[in-house]
Parts: sequence; C-alpha cells; structure tokens
Amino acid sequence: MKKNAIISVVSKQSDREDDGESIEVVTPGKFYKENNCYYAVYEETEISGMKGTTTTLKIDEEKFTLIRTGTTNTEMKFKKYVRDLTLYNTPHGALDLTVDTKELKMDVDNNGGDVFIDYDMIIGNQQILSTTLKINIKA
Repeated sequence: MKKNAIISVVSKQSDREDDGESIEVVTPGKFYKENNCYYAVYEETEISGMKGTTTTLKIDEEKFTLIRTGTTNTEMKFKKYVRDLTLYNTPHGALDLTVDTKELKMDVDNNGGDVFIDYDMIIGNQQILSTTLKINIKA
C-alpha cells in the first residue's frame, strides 16, 4: 500500500578547487514496499530545474537506484565499491555519467528512514565531482 511521505534530499558536490554548497529539496511523495524493495516517488519542481520529471528512489538490500523519467531520463545505480556508467538524458542532450560509489548506508523500514551515499561523479571526461546525498523519508 502506498503511503504519503515527506522526502528530504540533501546533495553536496565539491571538486578540488571548491568545497561546494548543500542543496536541499523537501517534497511530498509516496512511499511503499514491493518485491522486497522500498520505493519513494516524487515529482520534481522548477526549483530543481527538472519540472515534468518523476524521481523514483529504489532501496534494495545492497543497492540504491535513482530513476528519473520525464523531461530528464536516467537510471543511476549505487552499490558500495562499484563503478556504474549510465546515460543521463536531458532536454539539452545526453551525457555519459560515471558514478563511483565510496559509501552506501541504508536504514529504511516500513515507516521510512535514511540513506547516505558518498560517491564520485564524472560527467563525460570532465573533472571528478565528490558528491554526497543524504535522503530522509518520513512515511
């Protein structure tokens, strides 16, 4: 059964020159369990620059997947010590995106919970962006 939820996503990116700033999005969404996976689903807004996109957070036993469909399309997979290459489709074109997961902590149950991801992101052959995602789901 899908429950109403409040989903908070705090993202921080930094490179070698810049420590970066945190960006926090707090949004209503849905939370449910299906086939031993938890899902949190929400609609992106103009603030995120992805209005018209639905974001699905899939929380598995050992893997976290961020799925976006709509104006932006991607499926980013996070598994500790695993590097994943994906295509990030935006209204402005497609980008090769490499995600190298350093840390993945998930503490989620039927009432929601927390996910922490520390990863390096490489867009095309550009410089590495060290990124952290802190996700909190209250159902």
